[in-house]
Amino acid sequence: MTNLKYKRILLKLSGEALATANGSGIDPTEAEQIAAEIKAIHDLGVEIAIVIGAGNIWRGQQGIERGMERATADYMGMVATVMNAIALQDSLERIGVKTRVQTAIEMQKVAEPYIRRRAMRHLEKNRVVIFGGGTGNPFFTTDTAGALRSMEIGADVVIKATKVDGVYDSDPKKNPDAVKFDELTHIDALQRRLNVMDSTALSLCMDNNMPILVLNMWAENSLRKAVTGEKIGTLVQSETTN
Repeated sequence: MTNLKYKRILLKLSGEALATANGSGIDPTEAEQIAAEIKAIHDLGVEIAIVIGAGNIWRGQQGIERGMERATADYMGMVATVMNAIALQDSLERIGVKTRVQTAIEMQKVAEPYIRRRAMRHLEKNRVVIFGGGTGNPFFTTDTAGALRSMEIGADVVIKATKVDGVYDSDPKKNPDAVKFDELTHIDALQRRLNVMDSTALSLCMDNNMPILVLNMWAENSLRKAVTGEKIGTLVQSETTN
């Protein structure tokens, strides 16, 4: 039996994680790769909830810049997250992982409505739960939805999957001398304006002592290393261990 540091996790994925090579749409191969990584930790006994963005389908800022109301743009984005959630559900179930999609915007033909106690019951029954529809409210990002859902379901950690191996003091793609943090406090991340999560999500995690682990999901066995307690990525929590 594998020793787990985190028994129940909230995995925050960007919509771009499912994108085609040009950064838009849904690439079934990418969805299958992510599903395989999720299955690997699911088989260890980790209870997994997922919040996924929609940047591969719709970016609300583009609409806003053309005069669209912010609320309208946000609702379109929330609907798009459900498309991504269903695509990921399909990839997971085709490899034998029972999965449920719950959405904060009711779409009874394609997904369950978000009900906290039902979501927790699914997790207890070893089902992966994907939360679509954001928080159900405009003006909030899927980062905030991830932070909120993590607390509602009693997750041990929010794992933010990126294509960078942690949090740096500046953009490592632009600055070769950028310094990576192994650990940070929530307040440090806020004060330094580091690219961990948006400030609302980060503040919510800080106020509720929810740790955030930022890692490169596309590095080999990164999720497995994370849930078993190996040193990986950047851990943001109330107090550092250093």
